[in-house]
Amino acid sequence: MLNKFPAVLFALTMALSANTHAADAHHAHEHGSAAATLRLNDGKPWPTDAPLRQAMGEINRALAKALPAIHRQQFGDGDYQALAATVQARVAYMVDHCKLDAQADAMLHLVIADLIAGAEIMDGKTASPRHDGAVRVRAALQAYGKYFRHPGWVTARG
Repeated sequence: MLNKFPAVLFALTMALSANTHAADAHHAHEHGSAAATLRLNDGKPWPTDAPLRQAMGEINRALAKALPAIHRQQFGDGDYQALAATVQARVAYMVDHCKLDAQADAMLHLVIADLIAGAEIMDGKTASPRHDGAVRVRAALQAYGKYFRHPGWVTARG
């Protein structure tokens, strides 16, 4: 990732925090904001590297494990906070270890912004229901699967 990413990440987080309420008004089955702004690389998914695939896979598996309880409304605040912490830790890992070219990195920032926003909602840092944060993370994972080359990718289902 670019060396300026921590500053960009902070700016994105601040901007998203201000606009999270409007963005979270999306229905549970609509795509998050990344799906509307991402683009393919000349009609093909963007390349990925091993650290990115590892981190995204771990987020996807954590969400897949949580979705059945979320859908049964048996996922408590502490569960959402733990899932948010997983998302945040995996995002931090990819920021530290992922090395993409500038264009792919710029597209990845859009996915990361939605992952961070979803984690903030699940962590209870907004007025939105925590469930909406899980929806936002899942939308980011769907966008990642569509716009990035990750062999065998299947977005979490519940």
